[in-house]
Amino acid sequence: MTAVPERQRADARRNYALILAVAEEEVATRGAAASLEQIARTAGVGSATVRRHFPSRRALLEAVSRERIEALRVRAHELAGRGDARDALLDWLSDVVAYCVAARGLAAALAYDADPVHENSCATTLQDAANPLLLRAVEDGAVAAGVTVADLITLIVGITLATEHYPDPGAEAARLFRLAVAGFSPPPAPRTSPARPG
Repeated sequence: MTAVPERQRADARRNYALILAVAEEEVATRGAAASLEQIARTAGVGSATVRRHFPSRRALLEAVSRERIEALRVRAHELAGRGDARDALLDWLSDVVAYCVAARGLAAALAYDADPVHENSCATTLQDAANPLLLRAVEDGAVAAGVTVADLITLIVGITLATEHYPDPGAEAARLFRLAVAGFSPPPAPRTSPARPG
């Protein structure tokens, strides 16, 4: 009697793996606009089956982004405590920018929204991983107090989504991120000592 449920679980696991593989291709092609219905058609399953595994577009994007989020989490831990605090934080944030440009759909998966019921697990994972990097940079005076990882991720998401249709989105996103870090005010002019009377 236990064989039928076990077979059903095996079928469900196979369906999930198939749907996720198709979803990864669809998101790579269409980004956050990936269609759940198209994924169902390509996978040869019903829409209800897709929605059972991925009840929302965010759930789909988070599942597709899981490996990249894990890589960024590991990278944050590698950089924690290493070298200059500001450099460590900027290295990690640059990696987030590069991942968001390379992996369509990742920026949308990281976007915060106003739904307090459904937590953004991708953003939460990165927030937890990067908090030590940010706190060390704040303690060293390299980042203003009050800046949060959520602020920085929101900035990166905005830059990535704004540049995704540029001819070279990677270069443009990196340039705008550097601009955001530096600020757009020119550096103060060097102070000169008054000339001594001759």
